[in-house]
Amino acid sequence: MDDNSDLRDMIRTIPDHPKPGILFRDISTLMLDGGAFSATIDRLADALEGDPPDLIAGIEARGFVFASALAYRLGCGVLMLRKRGKLPGSTISIEYALEYGTDMLEMHDDACGPGANLVLVDDLIATGGTALAAVELLRQRGARVNQALFVIDLPDLGGAERLREKDVAPHALIAFEGE
Repeated sequence: MDDNSDLRDMIRTIPDHPKPGILFRDISTLMLDGGAFSATIDRLADALEGDPPDLIAGIEARGFVFASALAYRLGCGVLMLRKRGKLPGSTISIEYALEYGTDMLEMHDDACGPGANLVLVDDLIATGGTALAAVELLRQRGARVNQALFVIDLPDLGGAERLREKDVAPHALIAFEGE
Protein backbone atom coordinates (compact mmCIF):
# COMPACT_ATOMS: atom_id res chain seq x y z
CA MET A 1 0.00 0.00 0.00
CA ASP A 2 1.32 3.43 -0.96
CA ASP A 3 1.24 5.69 2.08
CA ASN A 4 -1.00 8.23 0.30
CA SER A 5 0.38 10.84 2.69
CA ASP A 6 -1.35 13.65 0.80
CA LEU A 7 -4.72 12.07 1.63
CA ARG A 8 -3.65 11.04 5.10
CA ASP A 9 -2.89 14.67 5.90
CA MET A 10 -6.50 15.57 5.03
CA ILE A 11 -7.98 13.28 7.72
CA ARG A 12 -8.60 14.88 11.08
CA THR A 13 -8.03 12.88 14.27
CA ILE A 14 -10.41 13.54 17.15
CA PRO A 15 -9.21 12.12 20.48
CA ASP A 16 -11.60 10.43 22.91
CA HIS A 17 -14.50 10.04 20.50
CA PRO A 18 -16.85 8.24 20.85
CA LYS A 19 -15.31 7.20 24.17
CA PRO A 20 -12.10 7.88 26.11
CA GLY A 21 -8.98 6.33 24.59
CA ILE A 22 -10.33 6.18 21.02
CA LEU A 23 -8.71 8.22 18.25
CA PHE A 24 -11.57 8.89 15.81
CA ARG A 25 -10.39 9.23 12.20
CA ASP A 26 -12.70 11.89 10.76
CA ILE A 27 -12.89 11.47 7.01
CA SER A 28 -15.26 14.41 6.57
CA THR A 29 -12.29 16.78 6.29
CA LEU A 30 -11.00 14.82 3.29
CA MET A 31 -14.46 14.87 1.73
CA LEU A 32 -14.64 18.66 2.03
CA ASP A 33 -11.68 19.07 -0.33
CA GLY A 34 -12.69 18.47 -3.94
CA GLY A 35 -9.19 17.60 -5.13
CA ALA A 36 -8.55 15.18 -2.28
CA PHE A 37 -11.94 13.55 -2.71
CA SER A 38 -11.41 13.13 -6.47
CA ALA A 39 -7.95 11.67 -5.87
CA THR A 40 -9.42 9.26 -3.32
CA ILE A 41 -11.98 7.96 -5.81
CA ASP A 42 -9.36 7.65 -8.57
CA ARG A 43 -7.02 5.72 -6.27
CA LEU A 44 -9.80 3.41 -5.08
CA ALA A 45 -10.63 2.68 -8.74
CA ASP A 46 -6.96 2.01 -9.47
CA ALA A 47 -6.84 -0.52 -6.59
CA LEU A 48 -9.42 -2.78 -8.25
CA GLU A 49 -8.17 -6.04 -9.69
CA GLY A 50 -9.72 -8.38 -12.25
CA ASP A 51 -13.03 -8.01 -14.05
CA PRO A 52 -14.94 -4.74 -13.66
CA PRO A 53 -17.72 -5.00 -11.08
CA ASP A 54 -21.39 -5.13 -11.97
CA LEU A 55 -22.23 -3.22 -8.80
CA ILE A 56 -20.51 -1.35 -5.99
CA ALA A 57 -22.04 -2.27 -2.63
CA GLY A 58 -21.82 0.65 -0.20
CA ILE A 59 -22.28 0.32 3.54
CA GLU A 60 -24.38 2.98 5.28
CA ALA A 61 -23.64 5.84 5.66
CA ARG A 62 -20.23 7.19 4.61
CA GLY A 63 -19.73 4.13 2.45
CA PHE A 64 -22.59 5.40 0.26
CA VAL A 65 -20.60 8.52 -0.60
CA PHE A 66 -17.53 6.60 -1.74
CA ALA A 67 -19.55 3.83 -3.41
CA SER A 68 -21.62 6.30 -5.43
CA ALA A 69 -18.63 8.28 -6.67
CA LEU A 70 -16.71 5.10 -7.47
CA ALA A 71 -19.67 3.60 -9.35
CA TYR A 72 -19.97 6.79 -11.39
CA ARG A 73 -16.24 6.64 -12.17
CA LEU A 74 -16.53 2.97 -13.24
CA GLY A 75 -19.91 3.23 -14.99
CA CYS A 76 -21.67 0.65 -12.84
CA GLY A 77 -24.55 0.61 -10.36
CA VAL A 78 -24.69 1.07 -6.60
CA LEU A 79 -26.23 -1.38 -4.14
CA MET A 80 -27.11 0.10 -0.74
CA LEU A 81 -26.52 -1.91 2.41
CA ARG A 82 -28.60 -0.16 5.05
CA LYS A 83 -29.39 -0.34 8.73
CA ARG A 84 -32.61 -2.06 9.84
CA GLY A 85 -35.88 -0.56 8.64
CA LYS A 86 -34.49 2.04 6.21
CA LEU A 87 -35.34 0.36 2.89
CA PRO A 88 -38.89 0.20 1.51
CA GLY A 89 -40.21 -2.98 -0.03
CA SER A 90 -39.03 -6.53 0.35
CA THR A 91 -35.60 -6.95 1.93
CA ILE A 92 -33.24 -9.61 3.22
CA SER A 93 -31.18 -9.01 6.31
CA ILE A 94 -28.36 -10.29 8.44
CA GLU A 95 -27.79 -9.72 12.13
CA TYR A 96 -24.22 -9.41 13.37
CA ALA A 97 -22.44 -8.95 16.66
CA LEU A 98 -21.10 -5.66 17.94
CA GLU A 99 -18.93 -5.05 20.96
CA TYR A 100 -22.07 -4.44 23.05
CA GLY A 101 -25.06 -6.11 21.39
CA THR A 102 -26.04 -6.68 17.78
CA ASP A 103 -26.93 -4.72 14.66
CA MET A 104 -28.49 -5.58 11.33
CA LEU A 105 -27.80 -4.86 7.66
CA GLU A 106 -30.47 -5.05 4.99
CA MET A 107 -30.68 -4.90 1.22
CA HIS A 108 -33.50 -5.21 -1.28
CA ASP A 109 -34.04 -8.88 -1.99
CA ASP A 110 -33.86 -8.25 -5.74
CA ALA A 111 -30.79 -5.94 -5.69
CA CYS A 112 -28.43 -8.56 -7.08
CA GLY A 113 -28.56 -12.11 -8.25
CA PRO A 114 -26.40 -15.18 -8.61
CA GLY A 115 -23.09 -14.54 -10.32
CA ALA A 116 -23.15 -10.75 -9.98
CA ASN A 117 -19.64 -9.39 -9.45
CA LEU A 118 -19.69 -6.93 -6.53
CA VAL A 119 -17.06 -4.85 -4.79
CA LEU A 120 -17.76 -3.82 -1.20
CA VAL A 121 -16.92 -0.21 -0.26
CA ASP A 122 -16.81 1.65 3.05
CA ASP A 123 -14.85 4.54 4.44
CA LEU A 124 -13.03 2.57 7.13
CA ILE A 125 -12.38 -0.98 8.28
CA ALA A 126 -11.74 -1.62 11.96
CA THR A 127 -12.75 -4.99 13.44
CA GLY A 128 -14.48 -5.99 10.20
CA GLY A 129 -17.80 -7.01 11.75
CA THR A 130 -19.97 -4.91 9.46
CA ALA A 131 -17.94 -5.71 6.34
CA LEU A 132 -18.05 -9.45 7.08
CA ALA A 133 -21.82 -9.29 7.59
CA ALA A 134 -22.15 -7.42 4.28
CA VAL A 135 -20.11 -10.05 2.44
CA GLU A 136 -22.22 -12.85 3.94
CA LEU A 137 -25.47 -11.09 3.03
CA LEU A 138 -24.36 -10.51 -0.58
CA ARG A 139 -23.09 -14.07 -0.93
CA GLN A 140 -26.45 -15.39 0.33
CA ARG A 141 -27.88 -13.94 -2.90
CA GLY A 142 -25.21 -15.72 -4.94
CA ALA A 143 -23.08 -12.64 -5.60
CA ARG A 144 -19.32 -12.88 -6.03
CA VAL A 145 -17.60 -10.60 -3.53
CA ASN A 146 -13.84 -10.97 -3.82
CA GLN A 147 -12.68 -7.41 -3.11
CA ALA A 148 -13.40 -4.69 -0.59
CA LEU A 149 -12.19 -1.10 -0.79
CA PHE A 150 -11.66 1.25 2.12
CA VAL A 151 -10.13 4.67 2.48
CA ILE A 152 -8.81 3.83 5.97
CA ASP A 153 -7.67 0.60 7.61
CA LEU A 154 -7.07 0.28 11.35
CA PRO A 155 -4.85 -2.81 11.05
CA ASP A 156 -4.41 -3.31 14.80
CA LEU A 157 -8.12 -4.20 15.01
CA GLY A 158 -7.79 -7.05 12.49
CA GLY A 159 -10.73 -6.46 10.16
CA ALA A 160 -8.73 -6.68 6.94
CA GLU A 161 -7.24 -9.99 8.03
CA ARG A 162 -10.74 -11.32 8.83
CA LEU A 163 -11.83 -10.42 5.30
CA ARG A 164 -8.83 -12.26 3.83
CA GLU A 165 -9.88 -15.35 5.79
CA LYS A 166 -13.21 -15.18 3.90
CA ASP A 167 -11.44 -14.90 0.52
CA VAL A 168 -12.07 -11.17 0.17
CA ALA A 169 -9.05 -9.05 -0.80
CA PRO A 170 -9.17 -5.81 1.19
CA HIS A 171 -7.56 -2.69 -0.29
CA ALA A 172 -7.14 0.44 1.82
CA LEU A 173 -5.47 3.67 0.85
CA ILE A 174 -4.31 4.65 4.34
CA ALA A 175 -3.47 2.71 7.50
CA PHE A 176 -3.56 4.24 10.95
CA GLU A 177 -1.88 2.19 13.65
CA GLY A 178 -3.73 1.89 16.97
CA GLU A 179 -7.43 2.32 17.56
